[in-house]
Amino acid sequence: MDQGSEFEAVFLDPVGQAVQQRWADAAITVAFEELPPVSAFPVVPGRRWGPGLWWSATTGRHVAAGSNAMRGQLMVLDRDPGVTGLAGRPVRLLWRDRRGRTRSWVPQLFARRADGTALLADCPGHPEAGGERARNAAEAMAQACADIGWAYRRLLPLDDVLAANLKWLAGYRHPRNAGRPGLAAAVAEAFARPRPLTEGAGAAGDPIAVLPAVFHALWHGRLTAGLATPLHEHTLVGPQNWNGPGTTEGAW
Repeated sequence: MDQGSEFEAVFLDPVGQAVQQRWADAAITVAFEELPPVSAFPVVPGRRWGPGLWWSATTGRHVAAGSNAMRGQLMVLDRDPGVTGLAGRPVRLLWRDRRGRTRSWVPQLFARRADGTALLADCPGHPEAGGERARNAAEAMAQACADIGWAYRRLLPLDDVLAANLKWLAGYRHPRNAGRPGLAAAVAEAFARPRPLTEGAGAAGDPIAVLPAVFHALWHGRLTAGLATPLHEHTLVGPQNWNGPGTTEGAW
């Protein structure tokens, strides 16, 4: 890629009209996290999981997701307290290669950080997905983001156990699972010191009523547990910022 080339951004305005703008200007003025996909996620015959919508606990809105691998990364980002906005395919980038040919790429995922910067990401199903075109596009996306102080990543699929645990907790991400008034405080008190999941839930009240609130708190990071091994009744659960065994999920 010509390192001196200009990048252009193409996105949809609030009434659905395509807009093309200099990338450096669009990055400053456009709230990509609020935009719809600039193009639809493709439907690939034979795949077990197609395009869908992810309800984000961070924004309270749906995010377009194109694959199971992307949904896994959305779960990670939706739990990240440093993320304030999420969107699927909100922008297409255009540039010219060394031969002067126009190239384009639509990153699958946009995440706004609390400091105003952002992450553009693709979520391949395996490291070699997309072949040479994807590798060339990744180089261009990394340069485009570096030019404006953002980041680009190719986020590989999550470990199966971590993905299963996050999927379970995600079922309790909605505010309705926080429970009755005062229950969140009772749950926090019950796990003020690390203890087994069901033991702490029983200390806070009827486990049938309390466990959804515990899972809700685990999703939002108000409680902590190791997610590198399968969640079960004896999983140690501790307070926020407890650095128990296996509690690190990794950073992007």
